Amino acid sequence: MDKRIIYIMGVSGSGKTTIGELLAQKTGLPFFDADDFHSQANKEKMRSGHPLTDEDRKDWLQKIHTLTNEQIQNNGAIIACSALKEEYRQTLSNGIENILWVFLRGDYETIYRRLKNRTGHYMPSSLLQSQFDSLEIPVDAFTIDIEKQPADIVADIIQQLDKK
Repeated sequence: MDKRIIYIMGVSGSGKTTIGELLAQKTGLPFFDADDFHSQANKEKMRSGHPLTDEDRKDWLQKIHTLTNEQIQNNGAIIACSALKEEYRQTLSNGIENILWVFLRGDYETIYRRLKNRTGHYMPSSLLQSQFDSLEIPVDAFTIDIEKQPADIVADIIQQLDKK
């Protein structure tokens, strides 16, 4: 496989980490979760029920872009990142070729149920609507419905990679 960055994107609770980790196992590419790059202040803001602003996200997006630059110089990587807006995706991919965007699409009710059952994460289910409000559906992404089983989603992504 050519050097490539595969971004797994979508709202919180859509399964980005699960899919990213499974895909990393199948491809041998390293996996990174963009949530790990949030500042403590951003995590506390979300934990307290306040959505992040574009300004809050600026440094976070820059850290992920730096990671992307580093990883494309190696063999590539899989990065789980919400990347909700087109301007965020532009920041993340600026100057980098060979990026595949994978959008995990799901409806509010399904994802809300997932978030209510999730433990140990700073993102409360009360912020889900703000994620959907910010989401700009990507036009240049491979879109997969989250109703599929994770193994089937990963198989679909690998099939898409084989086409490119």
